[in-house]
Amino acid sequence: MESIKQLYKIGHGPSSSHTMGPLKAAQEFGASYPEAASFNVTLFGALAGTGKGHMTDVAILGELQKTAPTTILWEPSVFLPFHPNGMTFVALGADGSELGRDTVYSIGGGDIVHEGEERPDAKTVYPLSRISDILDWADKSGKSFWEYVDEYEDSDVWDYLREVWQVMKEAVERGIDAEGVLPGGLGVRRKAVSYYLHASGHNDSLRSRGLVYAYALAVSEENASGGKIVTAPTCGSCGVLPAVLYHLSTSKGFSDKRILRALATAGLFGSVVKCNASVSGAEVGCQGEVGVACAMAAAAASQLFGGTPAQIEYSAEMGLEHHLGLTCDPVCGLVQIPCIERNAYAAARALDSNLYASFSDGRHSVSFDRIVEVMKQTGHDLPSIYKETAQGGLAAIK
Repeated sequence: MESIKQLYKIGHGPSSSHTMGPLKAAQEFGASYPEAASFNVTLFGALAGTGKGHMTDVAILGELQKTAPTTILWEPSVFLPFHPNGMTFVALGADGSELGRDTVYSIGGGDIVHEGEERPDAKTVYPLSRISDILDWADKSGKSFWEYVDEYEDSDVWDYLREVWQVMKEAVERGIDAEGVLPGGLGVRRKAVSYYLHASGHNDSLRSRGLVYAYALAVSEENASGGKIVTAPTCGSCGVLPAVLYHLSTSKGFSDKRILRALATAGLFGSVVKCNASVSGAEVGCQGEVGVACAMAAAAASQLFGGTPAQIEYSAEMGLEHHLGLTCDPVCGLVQIPCIERNAYAAARALDSNLYASFSDGRHSVSFDRIVEVMKQTGHDLPSIYKETAQGGLAAIK
């Protein structure tokens, strides 16, 4: 299993699969053909279906047009066999002759795979890739999940997580101060500041919940406007984990050192899902984005509150289990409706998952690993209209 640094990626929204991945592919292709007189790019399937809402064309054009004029073609009804997020780049000479082409797939989390390649065999960092096995390791060693991360990652992982935490905090604080209408044409106003201000007028319990909502909205609205965020595990679900951690940091006084350890634990759970299933909305629906983010945040919260490894696993399991079957159905292909609200709701559910598990001894019937297997199968069984194509579910409402 790869490093958690491959899960937490710092970049600009609104989508890791539709913005960050295509940008990376365009950078690579443009660098390969600096002599090109023009480029043609064809977007397929889910990438074409919601690409305009996710600013895919803006990302690609902004990169390739540094070299030559670029034309983008949209084929939302054509799904390439390897992955729903496919794109073909063609470089042309001054006489119109083809200099080269490459078909690339954006597989989620900002990662890309070229035609003819297998999913990348990333550098193996962890010898174990199932939570049940890591639980056995914890039981025998007396250690916890963050210590498993510490044992197998390079020493610079803590510096990286410190940067991740800083970017998350800045996204919350920018989002809380920002006002106005989000770009894209839906007329969605930023709500984080309103929720933040309203929270102060309630008693402690309601204030706490209102602040969690506000922080999740703040980061998700920053993402929707193309702001700098951290994939956790994706751009579309980037508000859940920061909201929980920021709230617990400011309200409970948890130190940055403990927050970084919670980030490590959350990253481990997210990486297990990424390794054994998927975090791509185009592949498994929103259960792989917001559902996994909820599981990660639940695990982080449980650790911060002193949960045992079994309770941490139970918290994460509930966070994912109760998002099974969640469709990815962005209205007009924008990461706004229902995505932003889902981030806020999932942040609250993560805290509830931790609370529920804290009353138990951690023993339960269905393991986190089993839920990951079910999520993967459920995602494959979902019709394509419910997987980031903006054709079904809420996206179909006129």
